[in-house]
Parts: sequence; C-alpha cells; structure tokens
Amino acid sequence: MSQKMKHLINILLISLLFGCSADPRAINYGEDVCHHCKMKLMDPHYGAEVVTQKGKIFIFDDVNCLMSFLESDEVNEQDLKHILITDYDQPESLSDAKLSFYLKSEAFKTPMSSNIIAFSDYETLKKYKSEHGGVYLAWGELVTQFK
Repeated sequence: MSQKMKHLINILLISLLFGCSADPRAINYGEDVCHHCKMKLMDPHYGAEVVTQKGKIFIFDDVNCLMSFLESDEVNEQDLKHILITDYDQPESLSDAKLSFYLKSEAFKTPMSSNIIAFSDYETLKKYKSEHGGVYLAWGELVTQFK
C-alpha cells in the first residue's frame, strides 16, 4: 500500500472519529417520523428529541410518545445525553425537557392527544395558562403522570 493511500485512510479514520457527535439536531418537519407511533411530524409546535451518549437520535411527535419511550427498556437512562422538547411558543426550537415547563389543557390538540405543550420560559407558560386554562406540570410531575 502506498504512503499516499495510508495517509488517505488515516484522514478518513480521523474524520469518522470526530464525525461521531452526540449533539442534537433540528427536527425535519414534514420528513422525520416519530420513533414511537411512526407518524410523520408536521406541526412545528410539537416534537421531542432524545440523543444518546453515542449520538443516536430518536424523534417524537408528542409528549406521550417521548414518555412511553423513556419508560421502555429500549435505552438505559445513563446512556442518554439530551432529552429535548419543542417550545410551543417558539416553533422548531428545542429546549432541555427536564428544565421546561408544561401545560396540560384540552385547548391544545396535540398529535397524539396528550394535550400537553412545553415552554422554556415560565412567564410564557403563565400567559398561555391564563388564556387557555389547564394545569401546570414540572418535569417530575410529567414523568409521574405517565408511569
């Protein structure tokens, strides 16, 4: 094998090593399919994403699909790097699901009927709650509700 070929193979291997990323990516609405229910994500107000330590990404169209996945044995909790949720007030914007604020209200017709929307800002949640009613849920309450 020539020196040039060895050099090219080394560059390729290094690229592959650095190319493996455990970073989240934007949800491709109209293309991505929910890992749990297999529905195509269409509404940019709803969505969730889980990224493993190794960089595997799982996409969800509703809070209940995300929670069903987290309750399953498909991935161990210690293997998760990111759990993200779409901010209802900032469509297509993902925020840390554990730090987000949730509002459950019949006024919101979510893709899989959880009727739960998420916000990265508590003041925004309060505004929506006063306009649409509903119940505020923190991450721990949300997880408990789906157990």
